[in-house]
Amino acid sequence: MVRAAREGDPWSGHISLPGGGYHPTDGDLLVTAMRETREEIGVDLASARMLGNLPALHPRSSGPIGIEVTPFVFAPTAPVEPQLGPEAVGTFWLPLELAASGALDGTYRHAGGMAFPSWTFEGHTIWGLTWRILVDLLARARPPGAP
Repeated sequence: MVRAAREGDPWSGHISLPGGGYHPTDGDLLVTAMRETREEIGVDLASARMLGNLPALHPRSSGPIGIEVTPFVFAPTAPVEPQLGPEAVGTFWLPLELAASGALDGTYRHAGGMAFPSWTFEGHTIWGLTWRILVDLLARARPPGAP
């Protein structure tokens, strides 16, 4: 998704996957992931097949306290049509096979001058935590022994 520009949001305007903060009423992080996906892009994951979760990551730009992000992976059982919530200004589907092929590879230069590996697709630059999550997903989805 394309995040809405919001003051105080370090990822304002970036490309991201749906997600957000745990609320005590969620009970667990799976419920958080499902709630945030529904709120941000209007996709109800209740009928989707939950494939599992990826190892927790720590965004490099999460500030002095830091945060932990646990990605969950779902496979829809029916076609999904995202509906924008207040935190998103756009959505798109990234062809993972194309990303895995190396055809989208590039380098993103952050405002501070640091360079990060990235993918560019249809004018969208995927980098940082979102790129790291998707690279991890692709690595785990690769058949044993595949390059």
